[in-house]
Amino acid sequence: MLLTITNSPRDYAWGSTSLIAGLEGRAPSAAPEAEVWFGDHPGDPAEVSTGGTLDAVTGGTLPYLLKLLAAADPLSIQVHPTREQAQEGFVREAGRDAADPTRNYRDANHKPELIVALSDRFEALAGLRPVEDTLRMLASFPDTDGVTALRTRLASGDAADALRDAIGWLLSGTAQAEVDDVIAAIAAARSDEFSEALTAVRSIAERNPGDAGVVVALLMNFIVLRPGEAIFLAAGLLHAYVCGLGVEIMAASDNVLRGGLTPKHIDVAELLAVVDTTPAPVPVQVPAGAITDYAIPVEDFALRRVLVDGEVAVGIDGPAMALATAGEVSVSGAAGEAMPVTVGAAVFAMDERALVLRGHGEIFIAEPGRT
Repeated sequence: MLLTITNSPRDYAWGSTSLIAGLEGRAPSAAPEAEVWFGDHPGDPAEVSTGGTLDAVTGGTLPYLLKLLAAADPLSIQVHPTREQAQEGFVREAGRDAADPTRNYRDANHKPELIVALSDRFEALAGLRPVEDTLRMLASFPDTDGVTALRTRLASGDAADALRDAIGWLLSGTAQAEVDDVIAAIAAARSDEFSEALTAVRSIAERNPGDAGVVVALLMNFIVLRPGEAIFLAAGLLHAYVCGLGVEIMAASDNVLRGGLTPKHIDVAELLAVVDTTPAPVPVQVPAGAITDYAIPVEDFALRRVLVDGEVAVGIDGPAMALATAGEVSVSGAAGEAMPVTVGAAVFAMDERALVLRGHGEIFIAEPGRT
């Protein structure tokens, strides 16, 4: 069974007026368009072309949520819990109202993610940079009190412990003078090695004056993805998308701990309990040929990018989605009837073992994971 599914863009303030519209071949929108959800998540289930919403078809059992994501401004710095942490937190906060802005755990699931770039340039912050590299970058800053205090904290003892201490200090509210001092010093920093990262953080600072998350961003890896390139964001990995258009897939969860660049609630103690402060680069996955299966080490979801040029058959295992992001492509299942997929829409396959794609374009196929 194949069903066409669509959804209306969500108008979060950081969204773009042009990226999703441009993908779909229409004029820029009047309001920001941040995300389009393709899934059965109760927060915004996809609409089925024959009527109703996808959760009525699936019973709300999909283990993944597929999205188009378009960022014109940086998202909040955030981290997601492991499944065990989510289960414990959900029980602990069971007495809080669902609308309580201080509630961290909305469900008992983890929320690993994968983002794949569609735009020519997709910028992200992900994971914490090795401390020796950050100290080398900070050497290009003026020797102000705030910069000196940050250097001292980062250089003290074990790297992971030093980073945890620095993040807690920056977000505590007691270091605002030092935060303001470091943000002011960013403008004077000059480093050929870190020029892209510094340019990005300067732009973030302009949009988030006085926000401690600007200094947290200085501690993170700055990553630029090109079309088809991806990063996987495991539980505990601090991250923030900066700008660009991409396809995102994640476990079906709404558990977020925030660490800056947001007016929303920041629970510093819980963030520090969840975040992995081990410094390390985040591997960029590069597309390989006409079909790319992204490396995803969780059982909740799998994602495949298919460049269609004629006809190609792909096997699927479990309820799957085929999201069109370029060109003109049709999808057929066992019944053989070809269903055209408009760019920006998807076909949902409930009980199929394979999909046949015809035409010329780009399709992303989401399904439950295979690990």
